[in-house]
Amino acid sequence: MLVLDSSRADTALARRAAVRFLQARCPWAEVNDVLLVVSELLGNAVRHTDGGWLLRMVCRPEALVVEVYDSSSARPVLRTGDAENGGGFGWGIVKELTSSLTVRPHAAGKSVQAVWRPAAHAQAA
Repeated sequence: MLVLDSSRADTALARRAAVRFLQARCPWAEVNDVLLVVSELLGNAVRHTDGGWLLRMVCRPEALVVEVYDSSSARPVLRTGDAENGGGFGWGIVKELTSSLTVRPHAAGKSVQAVWRPAAHAQAA
């Protein structure tokens, strides 16, 4: 399991740690896809909250689970991307790259849980 928070790491260090974790513990995962999702979720936590976040990653044979906790209770919103002014693309990309995506409110804000399943497990399901 990998657990990092914004009091001990910045987002760049969290991304590097995520890559090392995937390479060591989850060889079936598409590293670039997972890294893009981690980057988007951490970026949103920094951009749309007071900047505090917690990243948790667990890889089991049946699934890779990435959770990002932040202090905002606002749910992410799917928007039409705006190439001219920037923004609006991330949540749609996150949804496309994951097997499932769940937003859960909690007392201090929310968590976003992204799950990937290995191809062999996904075909059997």
